[in-house]
Amino acid sequence: MTDRFASKSVLVTGGGSGIGQAIALAFAQEGATVVVAGRSAGPLTRTVDLISESRGRAKAITADITRSEDVAALVADTVATYGGLDVAINNAGIMTAVGPVGDIDEDQWAALVAVNLTGTLLSMKHEIAHMRRNGGGVIVNVSSCLGAHMRLAGLGAYVTTKAAISALTRNAAVDHIGEGIRINAVSPGPVDTPMSSMPGETRAERDARIRGQLPLGRVGSLHEVATAVLYLASPEASFIVGADLLVDGGATA
Repeated sequence: MTDRFASKSVLVTGGGSGIGQAIALAFAQEGATVVVAGRSAGPLTRTVDLISESRGRAKAITADITRSEDVAALVADTVATYGGLDVAINNAGIMTAVGPVGDIDEDQWAALVAVNLTGTLLSMKHEIAHMRRNGGGVIVNVSSCLGAHMRLAGLGAYVTTKAAISALTRNAAVDHIGEGIRINAVSPGPVDTPMSSMPGETRAERDARIRGQLPLGRVGSLHEVATAVLYLASPEASFIVGADLLVDGGATA
């Protein structure tokens, strides 16, 4: 436990599992009070329980980030609970519409854009609205090495949304740094979650495949991604504005 984020209120979307859960735990371990948000209450409750077991403070709030009214209520609830919103981590995302661009299912495309891109926009919109009235804050968006940095056959829809998040992050950073709101992104490569595995692939098979693909020769850990997010959110990164930090084991080197 450290106190780097003591007295800070942190919101993490998509905080029920994977990268989002790891980020929430890391902030709590460094003294922050944390709100984890997502569509399903069960996984969020598990994250809160893990934080509580480590003597941290956290609250779970169910919200659909594709709905502006949900996000507005989420920010308002966070502020009402902890007295403000200092740091927002927009991590919620899905991967669907897998296949060649010419075969993309239009309903899956719409769902992907709604969650990954529109959800990030709505989250920033309501987070910024609070921060600009209250002296500023920090936002970190979770993008991907797939997007602005590299492409992968069969993932054109996902790549498009993540590339857009990277661009949106940089433009938002320019728009709002004058209001004291510092905005950056983290773009992970393959990490130790089910999303890094091919359909039907065992963990051992995934690790063998990654050894032949990544210069580092392994998937990243959730802790490694969380550490990068916390750095960008910290005072040590105060001169970093509009960055898109790759945490990808050399995939895009």
